[in-house]
Amino acid sequence: MIAAFSITPLGVGEDVGRAVAEAVRVVRASGLPNETTSMFTSIEGEWDEVMSVIKQATDAVMSVSPRCSLVIKADIRPGVTDGMTSKVASVERYLTQE
Repeated sequence: MIAAFSITPLGVGEDVGRAVAEAVRVVRASGLPNETTSMFTSIEGEWDEVMSVIKQATDAVMSVSPRCSLVIKADIRPGVTDGMTSKVASVERYLTQE
């Protein structure tokens, strides 16, 4: 599965970068394929491992924030690996066609 998620720290003021960095640190340490953009972090793996990392990332944010909001969008497709790369490559192929 691929999960795109966003953890928004609440109650820490306007600058949430420190709290978000704690979540991203957990994701990167997981060893699962991942990518962080300005709005979401995507992670790829088996259901249990992906959800475990999302929980750990949420716990990391909660360790520096009194409250948070969590949004998750998942693409669950058994048997597919490297979906984060192959899905983008497919779109890029279509963009280069005339």
